[in-house]
Amino acid sequence: MIKCENLTKIYKNGEAETLALENVSFEIEDGEFVAIMGPSGSGKSTLMHLLGALDTPTSGSYFLDNKDISKLSDDELADIRKDKIGFVFQSFNLLARVSVLRNVGLPLIYAEIPKEKREELAIKALINAGMEEDRFHHLSNQLSGGQMQRVAIARALVNNPSLILADEPTGNLDTKTGEIVLNTFKELHKQGRTIILITHEPDVAEHTNRIIHILDGKILSDKKIKHEN
Repeated sequence: MIKCENLTKIYKNGEAETLALENVSFEIEDGEFVAIMGPSGSGKSTLMHLLGALDTPTSGSYFLDNKDISKLSDDELADIRKDKIGFVFQSFNLLARVSVLRNVGLPLIYAEIPKEKREELAIKALINAGMEEDRFHHLSNQLSGGQMQRVAIARALVNNPSLILADEPTGNLDTKTGEIVLNTFKELHKQGRTIILITHEPDVAEHTNRIIHILDGKILSDKKIKHEN
């Protein structure tokens, strides 16, 4: 599903240059559950932006579903994000005084899905994300942190994307609630979803099946994890 070849990203500020990523190469198969782990400043956020089609590399190639998206225009990148990638953020990014169903259905408006179909797809995504049905019509600001993150996961699922990209998804949650959210990702992985989780926390990364450890813009290690059944 994903193939990165010698991804390099250099940020320029006047005459100054910052090398954020240097010759990063790896592949991720369809259906994998992968953590990209590293401390602040390691390059993992830059890599997330490239994988999420939010930015393009200075050099190198990035293939998603066999399409080289590393040299696309901004409009083409927007189409990739809309059609192929579901995002889950640390800060949830929900509209506060809008119902759970409407929050989840927002991507479907941009995808020009008819109104009558939007609610059906939003309900399906919420159930998939483990959200309690008696909360579907609540406003998002009436929910707990864990519930808000499950709504955010449902919103990421609603377009049936090829890739789910989760950026520090437990960062604003207590340990117990974070475990619940991570178990939701595990269930989605069992359904065959491809999930990349960006984190700086080793105990969060250990929930996945593979950890790509990045440091100073380079891959430090890439290991698979076996879990007890």
